[in-house]
Amino acid sequence: MNSGSIAFIIICAALVFLMTPALAFFYGGLERRKNVINTMLMAVIPLGIASILWIVIGYSLSFSGDGTWIGDLSHVFFNGVSSSNNTLHGLEIPDGLFGGFQMMFSIITVAILTGSVVGRMRFTPLVIFMAFWLVIVYYPLAHMVWGGGFLAKIHSIDFAGGNVVHISSGVSALVLALVLGRRRDYARLEYRPHNIPFVLLGAGLLWFGWFGFNAGSALAANGLAVHALMTTNTAAATAMLSWLLVEKITIGKPTLVGASTGLVVGLVAITPGAGFVSLWSSILIGALVSPISYYFISVIKHKFGYDDALDAFGAHGIGGIFGGIVTGIFTVPSLALEKGYAGLVYGSGKLFLAQLEAILFTIVFSALATFIIIKVISLFMAIRVSDREEAIGLDDSEHDETAYPTFMGLDS
Repeated sequence: MNSGSIAFIIICAALVFLMTPALAFFYGGLERRKNVINTMLMAVIPLGIASILWIVIGYSLSFSGDGTWIGDLSHVFFNGVSSSNNTLHGLEIPDGLFGGFQMMFSIITVAILTGSVVGRMRFTPLVIFMAFWLVIVYYPLAHMVWGGGFLAKIHSIDFAGGNVVHISSGVSALVLALVLGRRRDYARLEYRPHNIPFVLLGAGLLWFGWFGFNAGSALAANGLAVHALMTTNTAAATAMLSWLLVEKITIGKPTLVGASTGLVVGLVAITPGAGFVSLWSSILIGALVSPISYYFISVIKHKFGYDDALDAFGAHGIGGIFGGIVTGIFTVPSLALEKGYAGLVYGSGKLFLAQLEAILFTIVFSALATFIIIKVISLFMAIRVSDREEAIGLDDSEHDETAYPTFMGLDS
């Protein structure tokens, strides 16, 4: 046990917790005025749902047993999880603190996927979906990656959640968008963010919280945490500048929304390799992810006509996939988890192939599970609001609450 590491991870857990309200501001600012309450509530409701489920069964299914696909029920309700000893995982921090830190990851993950369905999905079926998605998708993936399951056994690596957090939520977001269909005036009206200062506030707080997300994944106050902090900041900074450069080239003007989006995709891309790749390669990762994500958001989405409203797939799905791939390319031998499993640029292709296998598995597993869950829910209740309710706005129709006074047609 190390008191410094305990204090450090407590602070990191608090920072990761902050990311969910930050995401609510980010998403809320991007959406129209008539849906901002609904959008923000969808993002923060996981603070309740995911927290309780984690205590009841989530931690146990993720980090107990030696199963290939999922854990067991030996630690339901945190049974046998000590707040003062480290007997389960052999870390410098108590088992309970490890469990609490990991809980914050489950909260932000399920919040991310809500960005694709804003403006048209009913709140109640979404809440039900979240609960089942956590049990069927998130907890098995967490076990497979970090609990010694299938993806760990094939030697793939994921420092802080490329597969578990970003690919799973991004791909699931895309499936939800496809099942729900487009918004009523999609491709007819231009959607503009209603509050760009909210977008920057959310993005800035996400960047701040991400230091806890990635540096905390070292699970100790040590040199690895310092390294992860530096690669995280470097990738985010580079991606922000790269996005602005792409905007300058393509549309002639840099934007604040673009800067905010760029820094977020940079954070996403570095997450799976933050503790494994070199500092110089984090510059390349940040520089390259922005044009790729920008292309998917500005070109591919419109070409195929899917309505990923706030680009959860374009930012998190694509950013996570790219991040997992480059982790297999740039992982430094001295930071690799296993000898012989360094990055492609260091002469070994085994890790690269393992990363591709893990990414493909995560995409297929998340997509199929999400499709089945939402289709089953749709058999029992309507998952989409009516055309009239969508026109009025979900703040009014779903919550009987408005963020701002209605005047001069600004909520239309």
